[in-house]
Amino acid sequence: MENIRVVFVTIPADKAEEIAAQLVENRYAACVNVIPTVKSFYWGDAKMEQADESLIIIKTTQFKIEALVKFVRSVHPHDVPEIITLPVAEGLPDYINWVIEETGKVST
Repeated sequence: MENIRVVFVTIPADKAEEIAAQLVENRYAACVNVIPTVKSFYWGDAKMEQADESLIIIKTTQFKIEALVKFVRSVHPHDVPEIITLPVAEGLPDYINWVIEETGKVST
């Protein structure tokens, strides 16, 4: 289980599905969920900002994180995109193995 990661990325809604598809097509992720609308509040330019965005939830392996982050940074319109990675402590073994297989990482 220690090799599986869930990654959260907020992104402008008009880019979410395109980037989600590219993540899966390029095998950076086995699966990406798109939550179409989230309202984000954050500090920017020394003031509180808010934006309607989408949240993408990415299932991948530790092996793919570096390339995944590099890819997201290259296509994301923000200078400092939200990219948060969490380890998976538990999960259905068949699903975990599927994530590993689909991202090209051999289970160890």
